[in-house]
Amino acid sequence: MKRLLLLSVLLSVLVSCSGRKQVEKAINTGNYNQAIYDALKKLETNKNSKRKQDYALMLQDAYYKANERDLNNIKHLKKDNNPELYTNIYELYLALNARQEAVKPVLPLVVDGKTINFKFNDYTNDIIEAREFASDYLYEKGLALLETEDKYNIREAYSIYQYIEKINPNYEDTRALMQEAHERGIHYVIVTIQNQTNQVIPKRLENELLNFDTYGLDQFWTAYHANPSHEIDYDFAMQLQLKRINITPEKITERQLLREKQIVDGWKYQLDSNGNVMKDSLGNDIKVDKIVTVKARLFEVLQRKSSQVVANVVYTDLKNNTTLDAFPIDSGFVFENLFATFRGDKRALTREDLDLVNNRRVPFPSNEQMVYDTGEDLKLQLKNIISDFNN
Repeated sequence: MKRLLLLSVLLSVLVSCSGRKQVEKAINTGNYNQAIYDALKKLETNKNSKRKQDYALMLQDAYYKANERDLNNIKHLKKDNNPELYTNIYELYLALNARQEAVKPVLPLVVDGKTINFKFNDYTNDIIEAREFASDYLYEKGLALLETEDKYNIREAYSIYQYIEKINPNYEDTRALMQEAHERGIHYVIVTIQNQTNQVIPKRLENELLNFDTYGLDQFWTAYHANPSHEIDYDFAMQLQLKRINITPEKITERQLLREKQIVDGWKYQLDSNGNVMKDSLGNDIKVDKIVTVKARLFEVLQRKSSQVVANVVYTDLKNNTTLDAFPIDSGFVFENLFATFRGDKRALTREDLDLVNNRRVPFPSNEQMVYDTGEDLKLQLKNIISDFNN
């Protein structure tokens, strides 16, 4: 028991030393915010215990060093007088305020009977001023981007107004400009299917392939249209070129399997060497299981038919009339039905055999149905191509 207690104390000391070294390393490498975070975690409980005093002192050290660095950075950024840097200044003031708000809950901290000092400032006016400067500059920057017809510039404008909305909600007409930027920044893609197989494609498959609502795609900057609108100037075309459809003949494969098993089939009296029924210690007749061997022949039947659709997905830049990329698709579907009959003693069959015996022969799907069923895999591959292309 004493040994376990000693080990527990030793482990606690080692963990504590490891924690202190971790905070010290963060301070020594200039990672002050990490040091503050780690020290605060340690001070969440028993903050005034003797073992926690080192963490309190390291917290104070990291706090003042982090503040000094941030305030120096703000001073240098302001001297630059570069409006591009307003956002950095705003973020630094937020960090200063967040840091002191994180420290406040663990105060007061006492080391050797003395309360250690933490200085706090009111950064409210600084934050508001920096936020207004940043919002005003970014607002004008976004307007300049919106004056172009380049969709990537317009998307950048959207990101700028999204940031303004985050730091300064409902600033001027930011929300309306976000809406405008989103509408103008969308790439419109016209989607068509070209059947080059000389075979009929099920109409419902074609409809499903062109119904992008069922793909589960989150395409914020891309809209796919199967039915073109005369009011939209399309950027790209995506054509699914069906090259070849292969359907195998209906095939039935049979095989026979012999099943043999020893089972308990009732009971019988245990006889001695003279043919007399044996008795147990209480004078009762002794009964034993009657073991018999049962056999059956299983006739297993497999119905199989498969289909394959070979296609290409071709992306075209309609503005430049150039092919951007082409992606091959090899999609397949396999129909299989396995069932069985048997002759002999049913008790010889396995559980899997019995499941097969309960199955029945079913009609083979038509060629049209096979092509349609291939469409699920086709849609999945098409979805992956669309996702990869837009990333």
